[in-house]
Amino acid sequence: MQRRDILRACLALTGGAALPALAQPANTTFIWSGFPAGGLGDQVTRPLLEQMRGKLPQNLVYDSKPGAGGRIAAEFVRRSSAEGNQIFQTPASVMVLQPHVFKKLPYDTLADFTPITGLCSFTTVLTAGPGLPADVRNVADLLRWAKANPAAANIGNPSSGSGMHLASMLLAKQSGVPLNPIPYKGGAPLLNDLMGGQVPVSINVISEVLPHIRAGKLRALAVSAPTRSRALPEVPTMAEQGFKELAYIEWLGWFGPAQMAPARVAALNAAVNEALSTPAMVDALGKVGLEPLRSSSAQFASQVKQEHAYWAQVVKTTGFQPEDA
Repeated sequence: MQRRDILRACLALTGGAALPALAQPANTTFIWSGFPAGGLGDQVTRPLLEQMRGKLPQNLVYDSKPGAGGRIAAEFVRRSSAEGNQIFQTPASVMVLQPHVFKKLPYDTLADFTPITGLCSFTTVLTAGPGLPADVRNVADLLRWAKANPAAANIGNPSSGSGMHLASMLLAKQSGVPLNPIPYKGGAPLLNDLMGGQVPVSINVISEVLPHIRAGKLRALAVSAPTRSRALPEVPTMAEQGFKELAYIEWLGWFGPAQMAPARVAALNAAVNEALSTPAMVDALGKVGLEPLRSSSAQFASQVKQEHAYWAQVVKTTGFQPEDA
C-alpha cells in the first residue's frame, strides 16, 4: 500500500480527527478540497503544487474531503491545529455566501479561519446541454422554452448554497419564469448529467465546461462576469441580456485555522504568488478560462470581508429564506 493510501485509510478510520505524528508528519501540509475530485480544484491545484515543489520546507499534499457543499472540509480545518498543517481550499461561496443562506453553521467564516491567499478568479457560464433544444441560444430563448415546458425546466448548479445556486434562483425570480434549481455534490457530477441530458441547462465554472463548449458538445448562453470572458468573447454577459443583478465573479482560495502564525501565512502566500506568476501556471489557467489571483494575505482577507457583506445584501434583497445546514 502506498503512503498516500495509508494516510487516507487513517483519515477514514478516525473520521477526520487529528492523526498521530507517524501517520501525519509535521513537515507535511494537507490542502483539502471540500468537493469531489475531477473539478475546478484539481484543474488549479495539481499544476500549482508542481510549480511550488521544493519552494517550502513542508511537503504539500492535495486531497478532497467532499460533502455538504464544502462544509465538511471547512469544519475539519477549523478544528485543526493553529500550526496550519491543514489548509482548506474553497470557492468563494462557502466563505462569503453560505453564512447567509444556511441558518446553522458550525463555524463563523470570518472569525474561525485565516485567509491565506487567493488562487484564481473565474466567471461562471449558463450552459445548455443536449437535453435542451438546439434553437435555444441565449437567455431569452431559455426563458421562452422554460415557460412552455415548466415540468422540464430544471437548472443544475454544483452545490447547495453556492453563488451559482443563488444565481439560478435570482434568474427565476427576476424573469418571472419558474425554474427548478437542482444542486449537485460538485461540478464533476453536474457536468456528467449535463452532458448526458439528464439536466437540460446548468450554471457551471467556466473551466469545467470550456473544452466541451469549444468542441460543440455544449452551448454557452451567457457568462456571469460583468464583462465578457477572454476565453468566450462571443458569449454575451447576463448583464448584456438584461440581468445586471446576476453579474458576479467567483474565486478559489486557501484558508487556514484561526490564529495561524503570520509567518506561516506569509510563506505560503509568497510561494503561491510566485507559482502563479510562472509562464507554465499562467498558461495552464488561461487555457481553461481562469485568471491568476495574486494578492497579499491582507488584501485577500479584505476581499473576503467585502464580499461577505455584499452577498448578505443580495440574499436580503431576494427575500431568500435561509435553510438548515
